[in-house]
Amino acid sequence: MDFNFSEEQSMLRDTVASFLQDRYDFDSRQKLINSETGWSAANWGAFAYELGILGAPFAEDHGGLGGGAIENMIVMEEFGKALVVEPYLGTVVIGGGFLKHSGYAGAADVIGQIIEGKAVFAFAYAEPQARYTWADIKTTAKKDGAGYVLNGHKAVVVGAPWATHLIVTARTGGAQRDAGGVSVFLVDKASKGIVTRDYPTVDGQRASEVYFENVSVPADALIGGEGAGLPLVEKVLDEAIAATCAEAVGAMRRMHETALDYARQRKQFGTAIANFQVLQHRMVDMFMNVEQSVSMTYMATLKLDESDEERAKAVSAAKVQIGKACKFVGQNAIQIHGGMGMTNELAVGHYFKRATMIEGLFGSVDHHLRRYETLSFGKAA
Repeated sequence: MDFNFSEEQSMLRDTVASFLQDRYDFDSRQKLINSETGWSAANWGAFAYELGILGAPFAEDHGGLGGGAIENMIVMEEFGKALVVEPYLGTVVIGGGFLKHSGYAGAADVIGQIIEGKAVFAFAYAEPQARYTWADIKTTAKKDGAGYVLNGHKAVVVGAPWATHLIVTARTGGAQRDAGGVSVFLVDKASKGIVTRDYPTVDGQRASEVYFENVSVPADALIGGEGAGLPLVEKVLDEAIAATCAEAVGAMRRMHETALDYARQRKQFGTAIANFQVLQHRMVDMFMNVEQSVSMTYMATLKLDESDEERAKAVSAAKVQIGKACKFVGQNAIQIHGGMGMTNELAVGHYFKRATMIEGLFGSVDHHLRRYETLSFGKAA
């Protein structure tokens, strides 16, 4: 199989890498995440107008670059290398995914707003009791005339402080954990009755607890069929997991490179610690984990358009590898740096924090092992 990127894809990677190298260095990021807003609207505007990458996975008919999941993978890996906090995942991958796959009547207009940087999305799906069960939903959407009224609580909605719109999962029928009865809504964050509590996360992102208190939404806020939204949620989340795996690959590459550079400079007993065989073995193991993660991420990305079962198996297999590799590469990068590795002054600690968050994002290693086993053999241990 040919894993080489096309000329256009290589240009996309080079363009993003060049921009981030010039304008998203570690010190700039530190100032950004410690600012009041925690992100840069100017950077977001540059992604839209200077680079055009907010249109990378969208059809040319919508004003995009005509790409897809591979383009998302390329952008996310470069973002992982620079620890970019701006919400490409929530807006372009997840928000754009729902709009593309749902047959939503207003998709073309909203996608145009995403490409222009005017619409910023956050996905409000997680609830305190649900863990990684996407159908475990207490938030309700009850019919009210032609529209719906939303009530409930969504937890750790990453990117919500910056969002103009929320994509919300709510129950329009069935019991709390039923596969049927799950619906998806596109909600203006400024809607009356939405209350948020914003906070920073350990990896430099911003998130919110979002409360819906009798929030009225029109009928055209419904994305996809009423009560039939779970398969759409699973498909979009699988695409998000594949993109997150690519981000993790970028972060792990940087941790490995940083550890290698430090080992070549740091001296003990009159010689660089990179000359110690035990550390050489450790850094080779780190490299192997990164390369295995690259291969699994490519596989998952290429299988996103296959059957639901094949897609889900490939994504869960990749997430298991990524979760284990993030822990191994991150811990060893920190150990090679010694105590300095956990200080805020060194970049490696910040990469490790992001890798640790990714390890549990959209499902832990144990969760995806069980999912893979269930899909492959019909039951989980």
